[in-house]
Amino acid sequence: MTEASYSNDDFLGGRITFKQPKKGYRITSDSVFLSATVSIKSGERILDMGAGSGGLLSLIAARLGETLSDCTLHGIEIQPELISLARENALSGISYFEGDILNDVEGCEPNSYHHVISNPPYYEKNKVSPSPHKTKAVAHGNEMIDLKIWIERMIRMVRPKGHLTLVHRADRLDDILSVLTGKTGSITVYPFYSKAENDANRVIIRAQKDAKGLLCLKSGLIVHTSDGNYTETAEDILRHAHFLDITK
Repeated sequence: MTEASYSNDDFLGGRITFKQPKKGYRITSDSVFLSATVSIKSGERILDMGAGSGGLLSLIAARLGETLSDCTLHGIEIQPELISLARENALSGISYFEGDILNDVEGCEPNSYHHVISNPPYYEKNKVSPSPHKTKAVAHGNEMIDLKIWIERMIRMVRPKGHLTLVHRADRLDDILSVLTGKTGSITVYPFYSKAENDANRVIIRAQKDAKGLLCLKSGLIVHTSDGNYTETAEDILRHAHFLDITK
C-alpha cells in the first residue's frame, strides 16, 4: 500500500492518533468499548490475541498512562501488513509478535498472562461473502480458525486465576460459553444494545481461569439514543476515555 492508502484517525477525544488502512480492517467502537473494561495493576502482563493494527493495546495504554510503566503488553497477529502497522502505532512498552495463534509464539509464554484480551473474527468461515480487502476478510473470519479454537487458545495463554476478556456477536454467546464452561468460572456477560428497543447485538465476556464462581448476566449498555446519537455513557467512553466496569 502507498502512504495515501492510510488515514490517521483520532480516538478517545484526540488522546491518541492511529494509522490504519482507508479500506480494509479498521478499528470499530467494539474495540474502544473492550479496551475500556481493562484495568491493569502494576507489574501485570497482558496479551492481545489477533492484535490487528494494534488498536486495543494502544487504547489501553492511552487510558492507563503511567500505570503501565512496569507492565508487559504483548500482541500476536498473523498478517504481516497489520503487524507492521501495529509496530508503527505502538506506544512505549508495547511489543508485537507475528505468528499464528494455533501455535505457541516465541516470546509469548503460555499460562503467563494476567489478562488475555481479544476481538476475534465475527463471522464463521465461508458463511459470508468475503471483503475484497484481505486484511478485513481475514479479520472477519475468512481463512480464519474456528471461534471455539480461538477461545481455547486464549485460555491456554492466561495464567491460573487470570482473566480473559473478549467482545463478540451476541448470537455466538452459546458457542463461547460452551468453551468457557468447566475451564473458567466467575463469567460475566455484558450485552450492548444499539438502541433501547433493540435486542443485544454485541457482548463483552470476561471469565477467570480455574475459578468456580457463578455466571452473571449484566443489564449492559445502550449505545445510541432514539435519534441515533451516542448515549451519554457511550460518549463518555468513546470520547472522554472513561472506564467501563462490567462487574457492576
